[in-house]
Amino acid sequence: MQAKKRYLLVSVGAGLLFLVYLWGLQIGEFQQQQYQYQHFPQYPQYPQYHQQEYQYHHQGQGVYRPQPLPQRSPSRPPRHWPESTELLEPYLEGGEQEEDSPQLHHQHTSPHERRAICDNIYKNKRCRMETCFDFARCQSGFRVYVYPPLRGDQVSDTYHKILSSVKESRFYTSDPSRACLFILAVDTLDRDQLSAQYVQNARSRIQSLPTWNDGRNHLIFNLYSGTWPDYTEDLGFEVGQAMLAKASADVVNFRPNFDISIPLFSKEHPVRGGGIGHLTLNEAPPSRKYLLVFKGKRYLTGIGSETRNALYHIHNGEDIVLLTTCKHGKDWEKHKDSRCDRDNQEYSKFDYQELLHNSTFCLVPRGRRLGSFRFLEALQAACIPVILSNGWELPFSEVIDWRKAAIVGDERLLLQVIQDRVDSHVSRNQLLWNSLPGGLYALPQYSTDPAQFPFYYAVLGKSPSQQFTAVIHTVTPLQAQLSPVVKLIIAVAKSKLCAQIVVLWNCDKPLPARSKWPSTSVPLTVIEGQTKLMSSRFFPHDIILTDAVLSLDEDAVLSTNEVEFAFTVWQSFPERIVGYPARSHYWDSARSRWGYTSKWTNDYSMVLTGAAFYHRYYHYLFTHSVPASLLTTVDHMANCEDILMNFLVSAVTKQPPIKVTQKKQYKETMMSQGSKTSQWADPDHFAQRQTCMNTFSHWLGFMPLVHSQMRLDPVLFRDQVSILRKKYRDIERL
Repeated sequence: MQAKKRYLLVSVGAGLLFLVYLWGLQIGEFQQQQYQYQHFPQYPQYPQYHQQEYQYHHQGQGVYRPQPLPQRSPSRPPRHWPESTELLEPYLEGGEQEEDSPQLHHQHTSPHERRAICDNIYKNKRCRMETCFDFARCQSGFRVYVYPPLRGDQVSDTYHKILSSVKESRFYTSDPSRACLFILAVDTLDRDQLSAQYVQNARSRIQSLPTWNDGRNHLIFNLYSGTWPDYTEDLGFEVGQAMLAKASADVVNFRPNFDISIPLFSKEHPVRGGGIGHLTLNEAPPSRKYLLVFKGKRYLTGIGSETRNALYHIHNGEDIVLLTTCKHGKDWEKHKDSRCDRDNQEYSKFDYQELLHNSTFCLVPRGRRLGSFRFLEALQAACIPVILSNGWELPFSEVIDWRKAAIVGDERLLLQVIQDRVDSHVSRNQLLWNSLPGGLYALPQYSTDPAQFPFYYAVLGKSPSQQFTAVIHTVTPLQAQLSPVVKLIIAVAKSKLCAQIVVLWNCDKPLPARSKWPSTSVPLTVIEGQTKLMSSRFFPHDIILTDAVLSLDEDAVLSTNEVEFAFTVWQSFPERIVGYPARSHYWDSARSRWGYTSKWTNDYSMVLTGAAFYHRYYHYLFTHSVPASLLTTVDHMANCEDILMNFLVSAVTKQPPIKVTQKKQYKETMMSQGSKTSQWADPDHFAQRQTCMNTFSHWLGFMPLVHSQMRLDPVLFRDQVSILRKKYRDIERL
């Protein structure tokens, strides 16, 4: 009896010691993370625009000094969507399973062997940004370096597209010492040993890189891993502390907030711009011919066969069309079952694209691997994906709530990201990711508050600020007190809705004395740029505090009534450009290029920023998101900055600008007076704008401009009633 007691005490004591040991490990890790957070480097500020600023008030002259941006909290929120790593049992009864169909738990590789493979590949399973990423390399900004190819290196067309996209992005640097993130030149997309794209000796090539450092601050891309018959996640090399951007990511091996799940895409996928969407109906829910469709291979043997083998149970050939064929591979006839001939015959009756674009729901079952091309194809066709792939970490699930865009089922029942992690002191609101225009256009470096963007006022039940800032771009010297820019300042300053006037002095002549400028009832600030580049017109100056910006050319001719009416319209459409001078684009089939026209018609797709309202956020987006190559084009030509701003806003909103009432004399007035007399009439100026249209659309990969025939006029505009009944009376007199 005493021996039993001693044995029990020893067992309990050993258990307590083991628990204390585990507790000590957790405390150590917690303290390490605390240290990481406390010593986290602040996100570097963007280079400030070099300028001399002069602020003129009617009371006197002052100097404006920008205020520093507020510091952000270093905390990061936890994931909002629960994850399940539980392995699910097969849903088919034993009598319904094919004889050559394996169970979900693989028969060819034992669980012990599979764990050994994963442990070898993912030796740093506990890697997180706080433990396996060197933030110190990113203090000068988020820059990405692509290794140069070695002699004999060959990459697939798909990997070449990825590398080209990175090199053409605003994040790329050719200097490894400035890099925050490194991308391999070794093609790691296809790690199936039976594939012709499989790269031999990948392990030695990667580990010989001088800055590999066990993968720290490296990103590895992979679309296919493992090979027949088990299709494990074996890559043939250790990823170490590198982040893995992987298609068909398994939740068991996926390292949350470190790895990135990406969708599986075909080699025909475009480099940029994505495929053209096919949404043609606006009903909710859409009324389409089919309810649920699928057309694809049926695997008779090996992993992934069970789900597709059961689809015939709910196929009715009418509103539910689920087609499979076993006619694929070299030895399909050796394994054909009693349903193959009937399935193959039914399979040939339907066209895949016709099914895809005419169905409300599209089935996305797992194949040999967890991911499928059909995921992207369904989204492109505006067909709601119904996903049957247990254990698949859905693409970009760290930031996208797929519950709002897809139905995730159970097989038993029939993804500007890395940067967010680098900026881990920025907590991006989920509304920015899951509401239009999406997280790629709502940059957290500008703000993490949705109310600071022009896209979410209606959702939040808020309105933009009730005043505007007029920003006048000036490139010619003041001639006299009655010069066009002086008249413009006086007219704008009369508006009770104007908070301040900012003059951007990009003229080569010295800044005029205070006596040359008119006295106004609102603050007048003159900012003299040292570079005097055309793209600096849209620099996000800290002095602009209102949501609305009234962008004006120095020779714009607008009355106070016209300014106030346009601002009233903009308040209802704060995400769009609202203004007066309109232009349009068209496709020139004879020359196979886009054309630009200034003809006055009922159709337009651009509102020029020579007299237009827009949200101040577009200044930030223009400066920090538009590629440097396009800004250089604008600066070299000293032209097209207004077209580029229209491209940007339309690409973000997928909507046209809004034209408001305009006097017919506006065009003639602009061409008969002011500094742009020669510019508007110069044929070279017009030819440059034609070139810009095609340069911008080529870079984007698509034409973002949208045509419109809507024009908004004041109430009772041109009606035969007393002028005293009209609010904007002066507009009709002009």
